[in-house]
Amino acid sequence: MISYSQQTELSENYLLKKIKEFLLEDIPNGDKTSIGTVPRNAEIRAEIQAVEDLVFSGGLVINATFKNIAKIELFIAEGQKVKSGEVIGEITGNAIQILSRERVMLNLIQRMCGIATNVKSFTEIADKYDVWILDTRKTTPGLRKFEKYAVTCGGGKNHRFSLSDGILIKDNHIQSAGGVTPAIQMIKEEKFNLPIELEVDYFDQIKEALEIGVDGFLLDNMSPNKTIEAVKLIREFKSDEDIFIESSGGMTFEKFQNYLNTGINAISIGGLTHSVKSSDIRLEFKSL
Repeated sequence: MISYSQQTELSENYLLKKIKEFLLEDIPNGDKTSIGTVPRNAEIRAEIQAVEDLVFSGGLVINATFKNIAKIELFIAEGQKVKSGEVIGEITGNAIQILSRERVMLNLIQRMCGIATNVKSFTEIADKYDVWILDTRKTTPGLRKFEKYAVTCGGGKNHRFSLSDGILIKDNHIQSAGGVTPAIQMIKEEKFNLPIELEVDYFDQIKEALEIGVDGFLLDNMSPNKTIEAVKLIREFKSDEDIFIESSGGMTFEKFQNYLNTGINAISIGGLTHSVKSSDIRLEFKSL
């Protein structure tokens, strides 16, 4: 069974480096409004509030954004469901420091929570069928680790992180190589020591690949009935081999449910990350 490395954590060093980059973008020469309106020594307590129901992802981001700047207390764990109106955590410290970092923190956790919430809606159904919900590389440039981490918070699984982490031969590779057989043969000759997965549109491609040998198939835009036939063909070829099978292709919340009983191992969904709506979260200042 093909399984890729999972983004189940974000190292503090990585987070601090990225947040420094984001802060430089947002406050290159100081937060003029806060400096001009707030007393330098003003202390404040700020609540991170959920404005809608969501699945939480981003506690590590909050801690890193305000590290050595303010006191942080989180009330919600990663992957936990949050009701509208609930307080996710509190930040206590210098008002200007908190104001200057507010937007960077919110931008990140709103997107991460949006992804985790979206993924959870899929996994709560798919888990009953023992079908994995996989993300893709359709992520925001510079935010891939954040977004793939959020996927795992929602109960999903990560497909390959980068082009260096796995072999997935697609239609353009097949076209460039001159066919399925030469594409697989050439990749085997490279001896990358990585599992080989092949994206297929037709049964003839499956039969050809089974004869040469691959570790998995991505069934692209096949109907549920065709998927059942393809799974039967693959499983009956060598019943002692555990070949990974995933379905993909414009999988919406309504569409993916038609594939859960087809015998596949996973469904990969680009929409988990590339078109997700950020969760509504706000930072509300309170007096000490």
